[in-house]
Amino acid sequence: RTEFALKEIMSSGGAEDDIPQAERKTVTDFCYLLDKSKQLFNGLRDLPQYGQKQWQSYFGRTFDVYTKLWKFQQQHRQVLDNRYGLKRWQIGEIASKIGQLYYHYYLRTSETSYLNEAFSFYSAIRQRSYYSQVNKEDRPELVVKKLRYYARFIVVCLLLNKMDVVKDLVKELSDEIEDYTHRFNTEDQVEWNLVLQEVAAFIEADPVMVLNDDNTIVITSNRLSETGAPLLEQGMIVGQLALADALIIGNCNNQVKFSELTIDMFRMLQALEREPMNLASQMNKPGMQESSEKPARRENPHKYLLYKPTFSQLYTFLAASFKELPANSVLLIYLSATGVFPSGRSDSEGPYDFGGVLTNSNRDIINGDAIHKRNQSYKEMHCLHPGDLYPFTRKPLFIIVDSSNSVAYKNFTNLFGQPLVCLLSPTAYPKALQDQSQRGSLFTLFLNNPLMAFLFVSGLSSMRRGLWEKCQDYLRKINRDIAQLLTHSRSIDQSFLQFFGDEFLRLLLTRFIFCSATMRMHKIFRETRNYPESYPQLPRDETVENPHLQKHILELASILDVRNVFLENTLDDY
Repeated sequence: RTEFALKEIMSSGGAEDDIPQAERKTVTDFCYLLDKSKQLFNGLRDLPQYGQKQWQSYFGRTFDVYTKLWKFQQQHRQVLDNRYGLKRWQIGEIASKIGQLYYHYYLRTSETSYLNEAFSFYSAIRQRSYYSQVNKEDRPELVVKKLRYYARFIVVCLLLNKMDVVKDLVKELSDEIEDYTHRFNTEDQVEWNLVLQEVAAFIEADPVMVLNDDNTIVITSNRLSETGAPLLEQGMIVGQLALADALIIGNCNNQVKFSELTIDMFRMLQALEREPMNLASQMNKPGMQESSEKPARRENPHKYLLYKPTFSQLYTFLAASFKELPANSVLLIYLSATGVFPSGRSDSEGPYDFGGVLTNSNRDIINGDAIHKRNQSYKEMHCLHPGDLYPFTRKPLFIIVDSSNSVAYKNFTNLFGQPLVCLLSPTAYPKALQDQSQRGSLFTLFLNNPLMAFLFVSGLSSMRRGLWEKCQDYLRKINRDIAQLLTHSRSIDQSFLQFFGDEFLRLLLTRFIFCSATMRMHKIFRETRNYPESYPQLPRDETVENPHLQKHILELASILDVRNVFLENTLDDY
């Protein structure tokens, strides 16, 4: 292919003999690197998506070639312009591929700093207008490359919470799509317009806006910061387990999504990451870091993001995570999915008798009703039952279920005596609460951004930055107190304390208790199904109904002037 390309290029640039040998070699080397890079990049698709080690050397080789290619085109730009006819969009394509490599490296490692690297390459393409000439060429496939670049750039900006950039990109993408569909009468117009609608809905998913004094929106990050998790008191006895791996599964019908991320998945993945650091000071390129040079702080837990997986996909990833889980580590499974209820009455009460949550059936989404219409004596097939998770309780397991049938997982049995906790969402929300389910679950919002969730249930939709920060400080104090309630409790199940040594899990547990206590005090959350539950059960009087914690929640409500939303004498009502 390279030989043919070279002949084409050389003949168009004048007589072959006129070209100096050095310049001929430059073009040959460039074509070789370009071919090699495309070959390696395409090979990435064939790598298994699960298992953490097999892919690293291949990624390293791909990065090597792209680094050489990028430097090579910079050093020899003039010759390549004259002799190869290098166009700006081709440079843009190389930069875009490097951005994609960094993004996929982030997906594989969960190291947020690689997102910054992807962002810097994508930004350079925009700043230097590499794709600006594409619209002058009569080639729709080139315009599609440009549109795809925009969509990928938007995903990276969303993950970095760069919402101001997202809004600019959406506007530019909208103009590009309009121009594309106007010039080429293509069939993919509907798909591109859907991309625009999805990202617009994604940006507007947060139910509360935090505003600066000039009414611009404050971008709040919900990743773990240095001050994020409540510190452990001196002498607090907790387990030494660390969260090493997480499966984040999204299978809710009709929930806002962009790319292959539902809003619930997006929120949960941020709750399991630290704030990104700048990578430049740490390393030259991914996969090439010596262990002695590793940054001192702890890494993010590794994550698999599974959008609408089938049962077999889910089980394959689960088994891979389980197999590779290091000693003294925890596997977290987060399920945000439509509930599947048992089709018939069962005399037994086993781990397959309560239904579970939906897995994808490889066909079009089944309507809720259709799930129930099969033979009554069989169990639901496209469903993750509590019993399906039993084999994996041989290692420490932390499960979060956000579903209309989360209570199916309340009937768990700890067979192997390993630490095991399930945090379960309410199965229904009060009718009086404006239905937000399309914009993400309230329960997951509490686990990701408890203050925003608290404001939403209090009926507030916007707030000044100063007050927001004051409330965040107060919430940190509440979290510290919840941590003390948990560790001082005499009757709490030891599983909770065994997970409490890990910062991420500690924060999730304290937020879960804050969520539960808030809902139990709220005037419109009056049914049992409106409250989160857990397996094992928490001692209510020492945690979710503790008078000291209730006082704090009323104090937070007073700061926000919404005390009337909550019951004052909560204890009298039980």
